[in-house]
Amino acid sequence: MVVGAVPGINNSVASAVEITEENLPQFLEKLFRERPELIMDVLRKQSESVLDIAQQGSNLRRLHSLEAQWAVDMKVNKSVKTEGRPVMGSPKAKVRIVAFSDFTCHFCQQASKTVDAILKEYGNDVSLVFKNMPLDEKGPATIASAYFVAVSQQSEEKAWQFYKALFADRDRLIAEGEAFLKKTAEDLHVDMKKLAKDVHSKKVTDIIAEDQQDAQKLGIEGTPYFLVNNLVVRGALPLDLFKSAVDMALKNSK
Repeated sequence: MVVGAVPGINNSVASAVEITEENLPQFLEKLFRERPELIMDVLRKQSESVLDIAQQGSNLRRLHSLEAQWAVDMKVNKSVKTEGRPVMGSPKAKVRIVAFSDFTCHFCQQASKTVDAILKEYGNDVSLVFKNMPLDEKGPATIASAYFVAVSQQSEEKAWQFYKALFADRDRLIAEGEAFLKKTAEDLHVDMKKLAKDVHSKKVTDIIAEDQQDAQKLGIEGTPYFLVNNLVVRGALPLDLFKSAVDMALKNSK
């Protein structure tokens, strides 16, 4: 094909040029070098598509980096204590997600929705164990952990309902503290007399201490942090990337 003179283009480019598959890249490079504003105009008109492509490229690079990390993780056994903790999903699941989390953490709240979606999608192949890593010493996060563990001593089902309620109303938990925890437990028809006793019991205190010891052993510095079998997932990963960890763990499960 032949391209005629292009208004505003330098004579070296404006001259009629026969364009072939071979010289098209060189022609475009020359054109955009002499008229860079054309590139900006195209980008502005296609900004959403450009952003989508950039995000896809970023996610792909991140996935490749994570897959390389998980290939190393897979070779190192990471043993943590899960006895006495409630399990959401099948106890015989091929993949167990162990969450080190804080009920007052925004990113933990966000990640809990991702994990919920994974549990629904993968069914009996995936289960969840919650380990307490409150980032305050005497604030609502620590109190919430004690209540969650204490509720679990009465009922695993109610413990998971309690877990979902705390993340759903994280702002109220932060603002109201123990009053919100008590009200939430009452709404779930928890035995409040037993709860009041268990919250301060040695068993509950020991479980939370074990969770924090496991966190220290793993070198965890922030929440959320997940073990997907032996694969490490840090932070609130997008659903597609988190699913990649689950898929890799499933593929390598015995």
